[in-house]
Amino acid sequence: MTDNPFSQPHEYWMRFALREAEKAYELDEVPIGCVIVKENAIVGRGYNQTVQLKDSTAHAEMIAITAASGTLDSRFLIGCTMYVTLEPCPMCAGALVNSRVETLVFGSYDPKAGACGTLYTITEDERLNHRIHTIGGILDSECGGILKEYFRKKR
Repeated sequence: MTDNPFSQPHEYWMRFALREAEKAYELDEVPIGCVIVKENAIVGRGYNQTVQLKDSTAHAEMIAITAASGTLDSRFLIGCTMYVTLEPCPMCAGALVNSRVETLVFGSYDPKAGACGTLYTITEDERLNHRIHTIGGILDSECGGILKEYFRKKR
């Protein structure tokens, strides 16, 4: 794929994000998972933990950003690509811009809170100080499938 600076295709890295989503599912959290990749290596990972941590900001993306910043010893994630199973919300999209992630790749579009192309386009907004190359729909059926299964069981 021409948009991918890594030797592995986007689907390869998204499968790691799906593994993180499965961890959330097992903990009865909304199953969203995320990994951040730099130079062909995962430097941060996370899954939703809002219930476990009693923290509404404990989204997969936020946890992965914190982990990657620690790994790289930098508040800026220059040269990094985030893979997340669901289109980020406004909070997470803002955090991506602030952390200077280079590329965002997400699985399923989020019609209720998507801020990277669906409801808003925060990651590519020219009024902000950084823009993120954004690719959506990677492994959409698998990423959406785990969410549908989770909510089906909840009802």
